Amino acid sequence: MTLDDCRALDHADPLRELRDLFTLPEGVIYLDGNSLGVMPTATPARVAEVVAQEWGNGLIRSWNTASWIDMPQRLGNKLARLIGAAPDEVMCTDSTSINLYKVLFAAMSQAIDSGDAQRRTIVSERSNFPTDLYIAESLCRERGFTLKLVDSVEAIPAALTPDVAVLMLTHVNYRTGAMHDMAALTAAAHAAGALTVWDLAHSAGAVPVKLNESNADFAIGCGYKYLNGGPGAPAFVWVNTRHASRFEQPLSGWFGHAAPFEFTPHYRPAPGVARYLCGTQPIISLSALECGIDTLLATEPFNADLGPMSALRSKSLALTDAFIALVEARCPGRFTLVTPRDHDQRGSQVCLAMADAAEAQGNAAYAIVQALIARGVIGDFRAGDAQTPHILRFGFTPLYLSFEDVWHSVEHLVQVLEKEEWRRPEFNQKNAVT
Repeated sequence: MTLDDCRALDHADPLRELRDLFTLPEGVIYLDGNSLGVMPTATPARVAEVVAQEWGNGLIRSWNTASWIDMPQRLGNKLARLIGAAPDEVMCTDSTSINLYKVLFAAMSQAIDSGDAQRRTIVSERSNFPTDLYIAESLCRERGFTLKLVDSVEAIPAALTPDVAVLMLTHVNYRTGAMHDMAALTAAAHAAGALTVWDLAHSAGAVPVKLNESNADFAIGCGYKYLNGGPGAPAFVWVNTRHASRFEQPLSGWFGHAAPFEFTPHYRPAPGVARYLCGTQPIISLSALECGIDTLLATEPFNADLGPMSALRSKSLALTDAFIALVEARCPGRFTLVTPRDHDQRGSQVCLAMADAAEAQGNAAYAIVQALIARGVIGDFRAGDAQTPHILRFGFTPLYLSFEDVWHSVEHLVQVLEKEEWRRPEFNQKNAVT
């Protein structure tokens, strides 16, 4: 693949005009949208409007006049179109970790309420995102459950024994970019009498998600990655309607009350997913998140009859295919591909490990990423351990990335390797955030 080939692909790309929805720094190729999305061009003006007009002039009246009170639901209904949910099933609120605590508690409650004293196990992957495992460990200690970790997707069905209450998985693995078959694993969990909790942090806004079609039970995800909501943006929570009014989540704050402004002394949960709200909502942050969600909804006219996210997914796969092909052609023998080649098993990122065994466990991956960042190609690094290699991780957001960006990013990688820039001392000093 040549630079001219990439430019031809860009010329034929129906989504190319959507790049103008974002503010992109000059001279930067941003391959880290799976950690923090790029700022939409609409965000500064919208946040300024909320601050100066709705807060500055409207003051407390804006809870009514600017419909602040409805923002978690309104944004949730927009997001529902991207994750295969129905209206009034999603709330944008709190953080991913807090929402996971809520839904995992609710899922565990079904096992407790059923009276089946044997079902006291949560199954997850050892490679799941650490905060998910930490939240699960905490709840297991509190409620007398056990957390059982498996080392591969192939081991999950056998792990679904009669003592399992919940299967908790991240749809797209943060380290490898490997994507689970949500429908198949949900069906396996249900056949074993367990519920499913899905983390969509690396899925929402990146790949098609079909929560209702997959018959999933609970899902959560964050707003600052592919949804472009800004650093620390509010997260979201989805609950299947068959569960939404059955369980009380543990953080029974006043916004989750059936009638918050009755100010009664005893909690009465709101119907449906509204009970998964907790405290007063962060209106400025939600306003920024809405701008980010709107950038994804701008792809809807391009999907034709192929379903939500189809145009974005098609470009994502083409971008990651091109990156993989170029790295393997131009950096032969230097890297091992960690991300699955199979499209059905790949998220919207490409993860590489050093092919040399010593480099795979050493500082090379981190230093190469730092050298690339110094050149304006921003990816990130994820540490391994004695059993797993360190990872160079590159996220591909089709809304603002081009095929020419892909070509130039690999050219920079070639130069970093050929000139051994990664060996420079400044690139081998670990930053607080990697």
